[in-house]
Amino acid sequence: MRGGCLRVKEIMNEKHPSIYDDELATKARAIIRDFALRILPVTDGHKKLVGVVSRGNVMVISSSVSPIRVKGIMTNPKYTATIEEDAFLAVKEMIKHDEWNIPIINSHQERIYKGILGLENFIDAIIKTSPEKLSKPVSEIMSRKVITCTPEEEVDNIWRLMQTKSLAGLPVVKKDKLVGIVTQKDLIDSGVLLPTFESKKGRFLASTKVSSVMRTQVVAVEPSIKVIRIAKIMVSKDIGRVPVVDEKGTLVGIVDREDVARLIVK
Repeated sequence: MRGGCLRVKEIMNEKHPSIYDDELATKARAIIRDFALRILPVTDGHKKLVGVVSRGNVMVISSSVSPIRVKGIMTNPKYTATIEEDAFLAVKEMIKHDEWNIPIINSHQERIYKGILGLENFIDAIIKTSPEKLSKPVSEIMSRKVITCTPEEEVDNIWRLMQTKSLAGLPVVKKDKLVGIVTQKDLIDSGVLLPTFESKKGRFLASTKVSSVMRTQVVAVEPSIKVIRIAKIMVSKDIGRVPVVDEKGTLVGIVDREDVARLIVK
């Protein structure tokens, strides 16, 4: 920290993998799955940042022998920061663009890829240096209008909902009680192909229920819990969102990394 300013380079992840734009998209999918990544930066042969691949991008690949190259599925990052930028200002921009992870470059002129800044990196730094910023109860920052799904819904419908609403995960409820959670990561890990993508035989695969891919061991908290406790859980367990339940197990809200980061920078 220089002059009281926390720099991006002090908290970013320099070891985050990247991929070249002319490599196979199936390799990008394997890296995202194997390393549990949210985004995979794409560079050219000179390590210049040229795009990013997200979990959503790799879901379009239905075959393990697809000839599609990374450049065919990558998108332009909504926001990038440089290593010398103020981390607080960078996180404010991330929140504005609804981005949990952004590529970090050496300068906006050269755009040489240097690593990734995730909201979890920022939250972890604040836990260690300014824990008092996280002293409020969860009830003050949680979202009360929660989009949910049920175990009997079909995965393709949930995927479309995630895409439409820009959601990375949904709590699964049954009669208002929390029974699980399903995320983009769960869908990729399960190998589920969506009806919009064809199988090798040219037919759409049978519909899959949420119950077959959701996780039932869910970390949940009550509204009175302090934010710092939920922040520590997010960092230590690499969890993006935590459902909030009352004493009866009824879902009353949800808190994600963006909520925690917003509390810190406001």
